[in-house]
Amino acid sequence: MEKRPMDRETRERKRRTRAAWKKVWHIVRPILVIAVSLCICYVLLSKVTVKVLDKFLFPVNPADATPVTVTIASGSGASAIAKVLYEAGGTDANDEQLSPGLIKSKAVFKVYVDFTGKSSKLRAGTYVLSRNMDIPQIVDIICAGNPPKETVRFTITEGSDVEAVAAKLVEQGVLADDKEFLRLCKSGEEFTDYAFVKEILDKQAESGQQRDYVLEGYLFPDTYEVYVGASAKTVINKMLMQFLAVFSDEYIARAQELDMSTDDVVKLAALIEKEAKLNDDFAKVSAVFHNRLKADMPMESDASLRYIFKQNILNWTQAQREDASPYNTIAHKGLGLGPITNPGRKAIEAALYPDETMLEENYLFFVLKYGWTGELAYAKTNEEHDENVERYGQYWSMTEKPADFKEETKEKES
Repeated sequence: MEKRPMDRETRERKRRTRAAWKKVWHIVRPILVIAVSLCICYVLLSKVTVKVLDKFLFPVNPADATPVTVTIASGSGASAIAKVLYEAGGTDANDEQLSPGLIKSKAVFKVYVDFTGKSSKLRAGTYVLSRNMDIPQIVDIICAGNPPKETVRFTITEGSDVEAVAAKLVEQGVLADDKEFLRLCKSGEEFTDYAFVKEILDKQAESGQQRDYVLEGYLFPDTYEVYVGASAKTVINKMLMQFLAVFSDEYIARAQELDMSTDDVVKLAALIEKEAKLNDDFAKVSAVFHNRLKADMPMESDASLRYIFKQNILNWTQAQREDASPYNTIAHKGLGLGPITNPGRKAIEAALYPDETMLEENYLFFVLKYGWTGELAYAKTNEEHDENVERYGQYWSMTEKPADFKEETKEKES
């Protein structure tokens, strides 16, 4: 069948239709290009935004739920709070900041609270947060508020043994009773993360000799602050951490020079703490003990008898002096089974750095001179020591200088 030619009207209609579509395409094309470009930009921007949020707004470590306690001081602004949160990671051994702590960026934190209008709603208080919280969660918690927890300060003095420390904690209202504290100090088993405690427990297991209190000697005397209602374990950890801070690498190196373990130093320091009263006597008493160790002589410290018998007296019976307790430094050679008190920094330093002159001159004895001063008299020989005992024995129990005290007593000494 022969195809009929298209009439003029049809051709004109098709031409107009093509022209119309061409006009529409000229209009639609830029819109489509912009729409596609926006879609591409959105996808790219979304990825960038996710990365930015992941870097700054999201949690520091989503897998770390370890509680971190921070305190926001009264009057702190957004910048100050951001600094506290950023530095909540603490510092390393070189006092370098371990950052980030709870947030990745101080600037982003401040921008966020300003943008959300929460900057003025941040409240002072003590908060328990964690590194698996993002900035919005942290901000919501701080905006909800939490008044600062009440704290209690307490002081443990040098020369306090475990039982005296426990009594002091109860007296000062830190603990309701001493039972749990004494139990923890006796066993030491919950503090094996501390190398010095583990070494003591290992030595006990090897020797079969059990100390009265494993932690005796390591509850460092100082002033502390804890939250009201703190557990006995928390209080003990505070003291052990302070011992760890005081017994520095320098002390460890010095102990090694002296061929002494940390425990040896603490045992010696405990004896010095109980025997020396005046600052000048600490290093001198240490020298006497070092000389006796070198000579393979018993320490002969009455302080060890006071620890064994819980008596603060000056004259001991022969039976007491010969008591079989491994803490008895009169009946046995060496430093005793364990420390007899918790020594302070001064006694520890004296144990590590004895008086050089008295070491060289080989002083082996000391004895109390006057009860009212605590001053000590030193001797190189047993004969000189016996003379000092005879000369000063009459003054040992006196807490005040007698009215008839004559200065010629000192002349006799010369």
